[in-house]
Amino acid sequence: MAHDLTSIFDPASGRDALDRLARHVPEGWLEEALEATGTVTVRKRRLPAERLVWLVVGMALFRNLPIEDVLRRLEVALPAKSGKAPARSGVAQARKRLGADPIRHLFERTGEHWSSQSAERHLWRGLSLWAIDGTSLRVPDSPENRAHFGGRANQRSDSGYPLARVVTMMALRSHLMKAARIAPYNTSELALAHELFPEIPEGALAIVDRGFLYAELLVPLAADGKRQWLTRARKNTSYKVIKKLGPGDELVELNVTPEAKKNRPDLPSTWIARAIRYKRRGYKPQLLLTSLLDPKEYPRGEIVSLYHDRWEIELGYDEVKTHMLDRMETLRSQSVAGVEQEIWGLLLAYNLVRLELEGAAAVAEVAPVRMSFVAGLRFVRQTLEMAAVISPGRLPKYLENERLDLATFVLPPRRTDRLYPRAVKIKMSHYARKRTAAK
Repeated sequence: MAHDLTSIFDPASGRDALDRLARHVPEGWLEEALEATGTVTVRKRRLPAERLVWLVVGMALFRNLPIEDVLRRLEVALPAKSGKAPARSGVAQARKRLGADPIRHLFERTGEHWSSQSAERHLWRGLSLWAIDGTSLRVPDSPENRAHFGGRANQRSDSGYPLARVVTMMALRSHLMKAARIAPYNTSELALAHELFPEIPEGALAIVDRGFLYAELLVPLAADGKRQWLTRARKNTSYKVIKKLGPGDELVELNVTPEAKKNRPDLPSTWIARAIRYKRRGYKPQLLLTSLLDPKEYPRGEIVSLYHDRWEIELGYDEVKTHMLDRMETLRSQSVAGVEQEIWGLLLAYNLVRLELEGAAAVAEVAPVRMSFVAGLRFVRQTLEMAAVISPGRLPKYLENERLDLATFVLPPRRTDRLYPRAVKIKMSHYARKRTAAK
């Protein structure tokens, strides 16, 4: 596929805005998702299932618009004899009929395809780079959502809104998501990560947070030598030095805890890792642990620099929350099924924008993470909006102007000389807290 900023629109196709949104999805995959989840539309409806899928994606792309406007922008509904748009209640009923499973299936099918291809294009010493990490999303404070999702509640911190736990697997060099799990907030990230670790492909390096430093996860991952891992040690991590490999570089032996042996009786009593110590100016000394044992094949300095790519998944979550959700407090849906449907649509929409940016990065000859997500999201939104209102003859000129402004999509190189840790200021409120009790 030719990489071009016009890839979301083919002027010669004459297709409507809805088809332009779906052009990245190989033919038949949407039908496969509907059939696999038993959601095929049998009777003729104004809002058939295959179009409703893209309405859910459009809800994520146009977060600031009422759902009726999204329906109109994407030309989702089939024309009616009366010329009237579907009623709001009809849209809600149609979403309920669709459910979350078709969106989940389509995300998983496309995510695996897009992210794997991307990761293979951006290797480090022959290894594709992945991260697994979790976040949370606020959901509307309806009795059903609070009863199912729950939230953070303790003396120091109260989430106020119910929270959905989301753990994803991301290709680090493009931010494309391969897989995800959604659960109530009281489900631990570790439990969901256990489900995602088997999806790490061969020839991959997983860079993960120290919260995943568990023998049950990491020992099986690297057991056959086809997958590797890199993480940061905890403060209480203990080990025995086996061999000095160089300055700040050692081969070490860690004990497998009794709890880990109880969970995985097949684990050995000890496991081998490489320990790398380093210190950056303005920061405390750090200790990395990895299964990359050969110091010649995987130099210490490169591993230290590479570990900080783990923050790419955090930046990806920021792109979703800050820019796709427009910093709004919650998602839209009042029901559990609606929330799950909306989250899967959000992840699919995010991948579509990131796919566009990877193509634009190839044109600009920079890494995909150097492309502005804000500019990419704006381009996708504007293209879909313009496609619905202006003639096909005028679109090529509009897109050509966007292409000439490609430089506005490229971000400056990442800073590597930051001297102070990141910090935020929290806006406090003196108002009393309002809570909705679960029924």
